[in-house]
Amino acid sequence: MSQSKQDENPFEENENKAQAEDQTTEEVVAADSAESEEGEVTIESLQEELETVRASADKNWDTVLRMKAEADNQRKRAEKQVQDAHKFAVQKFVGELLPVADSLEMGMAAEGDIEQIREGMSLTMNVLNKALEKFSVEAVDPLGEKFDPELHQAMAMQPSEEYEEGHVSAVMQKGYTLSGRLVRPAMVMVVKN
Repeated sequence: MSQSKQDENPFEENENKAQAEDQTTEEVVAADSAESEEGEVTIESLQEELETVRASADKNWDTVLRMKAEADNQRKRAEKQVQDAHKFAVQKFVGELLPVADSLEMGMAAEGDIEQIREGMSLTMNVLNKALEKFSVEAVDPLGEKFDPELHQAMAMQPSEEYEEGHVSAVMQKGYTLSGRLVRPAMVMVVKN
């Protein structure tokens, strides 16, 4: 077989190639002329399509601007609400403390023996403790407990026969927590024998 292919006329092969090239060239010319005839129609249709796309783009741009404005308005409203929440967060707490202030004022104006004044102070202290309890404020009074640096602040160390080493022997000032978070540590004396 390979022998017969070699025996074929080489001129015939070149002639076939030339005919194929001529056909391809004719096809390209025909396609170009068809495109040029359709070119005017295509330009008009492209202009119409461009106008349609521009109208759609303008509509979408308007939608984007409106959404951006709405997002800005929502952000501003949220910021105002947060500011108001910060400003007035303690309003209920202050409302609960006002009776304590009133009671203290009455106690300051009271005349009488020391026992009546102490009783009035005790009632005032109860009102204050209830108000603090209502808002999850708890006292840290660690007398006799093991020293905890998370809740206590050691002011000094002293020997003691009553308490073990490392325990609180005296509370100089109570500490307070708010919903479990330390607001003020208790100031304490710690035992060191």
